[in-house]
Amino acid sequence: MRVLVRAPNWLGDVVLSLPAVRDLRRNFPEARIEVLARPALAALYGAVAEVDAVRESRGVRADARAIAGAFDVGVLLPNSFGSALALRLAGLPERWGYSTDGRGPLLTRRATVPPAVRGRSQVYYYRAMLAGVGLRVSAAPQTGLRAPAEWLDSADRLLGPGEWIGLNPGAAFGPAKRWPLSRFAAVGDRLARTTGAQVAILGAPRERPVAEAVAGAMSHPARVLAGETSLSDLVGVLARLRVLVTNDSGPMHVASALGTPVAAVFGPTDPRETAPVGPARLLSERVHCAPCGLRACPIDHRCMTRVAADRVAEAAEELLAS
Repeated sequence: MRVLVRAPNWLGDVVLSLPAVRDLRRNFPEARIEVLARPALAALYGAVAEVDAVRESRGVRADARAIAGAFDVGVLLPNSFGSALALRLAGLPERWGYSTDGRGPLLTRRATVPPAVRGRSQVYYYRAMLAGVGLRVSAAPQTGLRAPAEWLDSADRLLGPGEWIGLNPGAAFGPAKRWPLSRFAAVGDRLARTTGAQVAILGAPRERPVAEAVAGAMSHPARVLAGETSLSDLVGVLARLRVLVTNDSGPMHVASALGTPVAAVFGPTDPRETAPVGPARLLSERVHCAPCGLRACPIDHRCMTRVAADRVAEAAEELLAS
């Protein structure tokens, strides 16, 4: 049996969907399971033993041409119409997923979103889809990641000797999810002073200016790695950190799944649905407008600006102590 899994489109969602991929493997232990993922995310599946191969998604029609005749079943983790259309154009005999976005007629097995998953981790959202199309799901989701040895070796070359604390001041979704840069700098200085560890500032290439601004505001020297790491390098670096201070973001999810303690600031997003799966302290402020789910705050960003730097630093120190 040849199974294609269409991956989610965001790094954090990929991490939260991994228990569903592992449940799929348990249902089909002898199948060949391949993943179709955005190029920027494909490398992460190198740390997922349940996946036999990864293909890079290039758009609906290109994907349809690439997978035509190659699979018996397609399993859709994203909710989009386009992801289902690609499988239909490719002529896959079986196409399974949620009947969202008007795509029900394109599917051969359809699941509806059960009310019980609302307000719970998206880990359960993806697994409920599998149950909805008739598959078995395990009692306890398997959420962890383990970085391959070569990824750790690459991280060691990037970081150098000593202990490291990470700061992740960016967030791909939009500025509403970003805690003020001056507070990241204040937390970095305090943790460098109290722990003696070095500070690495992480991020994507487009977040390099943000990372450099944090480093420039710090009294202690910091290693800016934003834009200098591939995804596999990033996974290795996150695995080597003693703690990560971060916004709600993809690296937050990866670090926590690796077992790295995370102190995460939440504002416009709902921590009940997007909390990390591993050791974490979530910092948020009760305000009437949160969680709003907006990319940019239309008022004064109070959900983030009311979270004090000392409060986040204390949470990170408590994680380190425990």
